Amino acid sequence: MKSLCVYCGANSGATPRYAEAARALARGMVERNLSLVYGGGNVGLMGVIADEVLRLGGEVTGVIPTALVEREVGHTGLTRQFIVKDMHERKAMMAQLSDGFIAMPGGMGTMEELFEMLTWSQLGIHSKRVGLLNVDGFYDSLVGFIGHATGQGFIRPQHAELMMVESVPGTLLQRFL
Repeated sequence: MKSLCVYCGANSGATPRYAEAARALARGMVERNLSLVYGGGNVGLMGVIADEVLRLGGEVTGVIPTALVEREVGHTGLTRQFIVKDMHERKAMMAQLSDGFIAMPGGMGTMEELFEMLTWSQLGIHSKRVGLLNVDGFYDSLVGFIGHATGQGFIRPQHAELMMVESVPGTLLQRFL
């Protein structure tokens, strides 16, 4: 395990706890010598985690589509930055560069990326671990929905277990190692 892809919001959210968790995750990654792969922006939680990994001396690789460079204000101080054609190329490159995936609080884009990696794992396209950082219960309803869908026969129990859920960054990181 050398690198983790972190999906998170281009916004900071309603509480400073989300940014605190992003900084804690960054610290845990640097302590474990894990590099960050992420969406390449310098706004919201994306900017928080990238800045903290860099501040602590870690490596950060950003992958951002041309159309989002200005909208998400592409980060200019990264170890590596790839500017790609579109979101499909972005997600494929992020998956290729990463040894595992973590979703922090975020919006629709974060959800879409999380579920794509879970689906790819379910289908055997990759065998990388997928984690959910459930900061202050942010994802409680989603975890409940996964349980409901499993109970209703739409998700197999072994596929529901593909998503590791933890509320503490260090505890989640330990499950990757």
